Amino acid sequence: MAFDSASGKQTKVAVTSISWHGWPDCYLIANGRVEAIIVPAIGRVMQLRLAGEEDGAFWENRALDGQLPAPAQNETDTAEWINFGGDKCWPAPQSSWPQQQGREWPPPVAFDSRPMEAVTTEQGVVLTSPLDPGFGVQVTRHVELDAEQPVMRIMTEYRKISGPPVRVGVWSITQMHEPERVFILLPEQSKFAAGYIRLMEGEPAELKIEGRLLSLVRHRGECVKIGADAGSLAWVGRSCVVRIDAEERAEPGAVEYPDGGCVTQVYTNPDPLPYVELETLGPLANLSVCDRIERSTVYTIMHRSMPDPDEEARKIFAAR
Repeated sequence: MAFDSASGKQTKVAVTSISWHGWPDCYLIANGRVEAIIVPAIGRVMQLRLAGEEDGAFWENRALDGQLPAPAQNETDTAEWINFGGDKCWPAPQSSWPQQQGREWPPPVAFDSRPMEAVTTEQGVVLTSPLDPGFGVQVTRHVELDAEQPVMRIMTEYRKISGPPVRVGVWSITQMHEPERVFILLPEQSKFAAGYIRLMEGEPAELKIEGRLLSLVRHRGECVKIGADAGSLAWVGRSCVVRIDAEERAEPGAVEYPDGGCVTQVYTNPDPLPYVELETLGPLANLSVCDRIERSTVYTIMHRSMPDPDEEARKIFAAR
């Protein structure tokens, strides 16, 4: 147990050094209800699970256990991207990558292809990336568990260290096991006529909208991606459910969000890798040297309690 100097009380969060699937020097954060696993060697939050469970909600590419990304030789290195799984962050929008790094793909190296330094805190772990040469940005991610609730919070910070100004937003991406259904809690008034927009050509599989509840399943044959100006997502699996909340949105029109105004996005991957991505995005900001932006994402995980996934989603959306 740790000691909270602000309240003068003991917390229930413990941080333990572990090895994880072939990677040494990893961390297990636990509060007695949920556990998060951090792998600094690949800069990922690799798992979120209920206490006592062997597996969790996050998808992990077990074919890559213990491997490390090949170091990029320069800003325009086009080495193949390695898809480890777990939770990470990229700079938004993706359409700006060619201008900043001279290529469309793979992602910027310091965001996705290099180890991060890790420091433990009373509530979790702080990960810090090296400086990304294309964007001139350094990433810091504060990963913490609530002392009492089944909640993980990740505060992601981008600091502009060098180079010319960039326009960028925080983009958090969580790869998760194939769900029974994925849900978006649409706003009461959406800027999108259908409540969402398609961001890839693939047709969403079994998409339906009932009131404010939009849901879909993974398409097994095509890449599918949709976006919404909604702040909350839910992943309903066989034994647990995870709610993901973006930091509270700014007033409409006050700021510009990426990809035409998306605050959240859902991507579903075709076979043979059966995963989905639940993504949150922060507003775009113009960063000059010494500027910084930050956004927080909150993950709530609970046991599955209802046979109907729609009812399960309604329950977890009402939980916070």
